[in-house]
Amino acid sequence: MDNQTRLFTPVLITGCSIILVSFAIRASFGVFQIPIAEEFGWARTEFSMAIALQNLFWGIGQPLFGAMAEKVGDRKAIILGAIAYAAGLLLSSQSVTPGGMQMSEVLVGFGIAGTGFGVILAVVGRASSDDNRSMSLAITTAAGSAGQVIGAPVAEALLGAYSWQVVFMLFAVVIIAMLMLLPFMRAPTRPASRAELEESLGAILLRAAKDPSFSLIFIGFFSCGYQLAFITAHFPAFVTEMCGPITPGGILHGLGITTTSALGAVSIGVIGLCNIVGTLTAGWAGKRFTKKYLLAGIYVARTIVAAAFILLPITPTTVLLFSAAMGSLWLATVPLTSGLIAHMYGLRYMGTLYGIVFLSHQLGGFLGVWLGGRMYDLHGDYTLVWWIGVGVGALSAVVHLPVKEARGPKLAPA
Repeated sequence: MDNQTRLFTPVLITGCSIILVSFAIRASFGVFQIPIAEEFGWARTEFSMAIALQNLFWGIGQPLFGAMAEKVGDRKAIILGAIAYAAGLLLSSQSVTPGGMQMSEVLVGFGIAGTGFGVILAVVGRASSDDNRSMSLAITTAAGSAGQVIGAPVAEALLGAYSWQVVFMLFAVVIIAMLMLLPFMRAPTRPASRAELEESLGAILLRAAKDPSFSLIFIGFFSCGYQLAFITAHFPAFVTEMCGPITPGGILHGLGITTTSALGAVSIGVIGLCNIVGTLTAGWAGKRFTKKYLLAGIYVARTIVAAAFILLPITPTTVLLFSAAMGSLWLATVPLTSGLIAHMYGLRYMGTLYGIVFLSHQLGGFLGVWLGGRMYDLHGDYTLVWWIGVGVGALSAVVHLPVKEARGPKLAPA
């Protein structure tokens, strides 16, 4: 069985490994929110702005790294991304002012773009057969969830032994060590159709810009970024400060989770763990059902889960139930959205087109993270930010319904 028909290939395994490391570190930043603010006496808005800028420049960098990968090679784009990521982490470890931390996170954002979904999913997509593509994209996305499972708890454990500065430096070393996997990142050449070869990048970008369905996908991905980035950045602190106490002698206490701070870190891991199942399920369903209806259903479910959580008393039980429910919906949108773009526009420029759509995701992420910190400083809680997330989630459910999934007239099947 050759690489075109096998599901698990060296490219898929390597791509999953890179995504896992990149997202493990990225998902841990919320754990640093309180330690850094307490050391320097910063307002919550200051570190929130740093993470918000990280999300924004991740989004800005995504189409740039996608286009770079398509022009000069995937591995060169990944190397540059890893260098930017490590440099940003090292500069973060030396930052003593809000401005310094925020500028450092610009580099981290570009680093995540170069080692994240836009580049890796495009490589995996090209290396997969038509039958395996939805599941390959889902498995790679699930690897990001696996990184989230371990990222926040590992950061919390390291902070128990080292300063946050040392933890950032250790993360920088891990990012550079990840480059040892690149020799295995050799995607088999997938012959492009004649139509794909004849259509330039500029032409397909113009066609996408004129396509109302592409615009609707762009708008719909905004709420995904808002919800995910807000929760990643603020949920550990939210749980630490707002959750009811952990009962001595209870199950959590017996597992060693004795403080709400530890529960906040674990909750991010629970989200990632449940998302592995949710993302793989989305990949399986994406091959069998209409992707736009699956996406609309995911956004409706997120809206209901978020509304129910904020209306109920916040206890260790509701925190874990929310984490499990939201986790099952967390990145399930990614294989469906990226697969929808590949289906509509082909694979040749998938990295660039997905990167443009992902920019909307990260604009939402920027707003969610920054607004979370701003509203906390003004009102002392996150209630308004939660309800805005509920509203934009409902909007995303609606805007996916008119999307037309038909392939463009010039493209052969992708």
